[in-house]
Amino acid sequence: MLDARDVACPYCGETVTLMLDASAGAQHYIEDCTVCCRPITVVVDVDDAGGLALSVYSQDEA
Repeated sequence: MLDARDVACPYCGETVTLMLDASAGAQHYIEDCTVCCRPITVVVDVDDAGGLALSVYSQDEA
């Protein structure tokens, strides 16, 4: 099941909606901002109950 999460782009500050899949487990990937096209590092952690913890970083912060 996909979970939609709104996050602020670490570059331009605009809201970007990410579609996350908790069934895939912990994830670390790059997704381009749909507004400014800069690469956002996305880190997803999944707890034992299936809850998601989401962090986003610029390339300079990662």
